[in-house]
Amino acid sequence: MALARISCNKVFRGTISQMSLNHRYAHAIKAQALYSTTTQDERTNAGSAAGGTVISERRGVVMLIGINRPEVRNAVNQETAHRLTEELSAFDQDNNLKVAVLHGVGGNFCAGYDLKELAQSAGSLKLEQDVCRGPGPMGPSRLRLSKPLIAAVSGFAVAGGLELALLADLRVVEESSVMGVFCRRFALQVALELAEQVSSFPQRCLRADRNSAYHAVFDATSFTQAMQYEMDHGIPVIQAEAITGATKFNSGTGRGGTFTSSKL
Repeated sequence: MALARISCNKVFRGTISQMSLNHRYAHAIKAQALYSTTTQDERTNAGSAAGGTVISERRGVVMLIGINRPEVRNAVNQETAHRLTEELSAFDQDNNLKVAVLHGVGGNFCAGYDLKELAQSAGSLKLEQDVCRGPGPMGPSRLRLSKPLIAAVSGFAVAGGLELALLADLRVVEESSVMGVFCRRFALQVALELAEQVSSFPQRCLRADRNSAYHAVFDATSFTQAMQYEMDHGIPVIQAEAITGATKFNSGTGRGGTFTSSKL
């Protein structure tokens, strides 16, 4: 299933162009932070006091929302997905707030969905197939916010983490950040090697993603229709491939960027 929503190639290309923000933008943002009425210690204490998998903080008309699972590179489990949806929905409904910033605590934006949870408690994962009636696996991915959202991306923003980055209207990306969908990664050496590697991937998942991209670009008449198509054709893939793959990953297969290593 396309846990990382890259349904539209045009959107993705737009995202890549936005990743070219240079150091001057980063310095400007840092300088702007100096005008905050709260100190760094106060912000840290506020976050610690809030606790939980997601922490939030108001800064005037801006809401900061942080994924707070640094021990797993901010991978999103069911609780975190629920909390992200709550916080972003609350931001959207609050007339006193104008812009939200989504970030990851501890140096990484988000490493995707929590595969350990998926492998250990797949039966408890409830997915709403109707994209108009419930959140996505990563939480707020289906929200149509009425106000701007900015993603502050550092470290890893991969798989479902890239999906959350794409939810934002703007992305400020550190030069050292890693963005991508690792379960589709390959080495670009020769066409034959590429073909062999692509053929070794979970085929139902790969083809479902491909079909969703084509449908979104050429056939869908609305955002909702594109999302619904992806969900309808993605749920069977979860049962057929995703849970088995998550179990293998949890046991060590695929760790460290290789499909053959069993090292943890």
